[in-house]
Amino acid sequence: MSEDYGVKYSALCQTVERDGKSVELMIYEDGDGGWILEVVDENDNSTVWDEPFDSDQSALDEALETIEADGIESLIGPPPGVSR
Repeated sequence: MSEDYGVKYSALCQTVERDGKSVELMIYEDGDGGWILEVVDENDNSTVWDEPFDSDQSALDEALETIEADGIESLIGPPPGVSR
């Protein structure tokens, strides 16, 4: 019998909009007590941080700081069928 474990998402998941662009911040448990930060852009590209965070709040803070420092465009990839 296999057990199916659902992903536990943080209540801090949200969509962030800046300059007419948007990204979805997905924060979920890694199964070992850490939190994974994944950003999904409007073109369905995904950016995942390599290291888990100690808390979901730390993951959210990192995403918002990245958007503030580098701009939301830094987290948006090309549309389908277009390479950079």
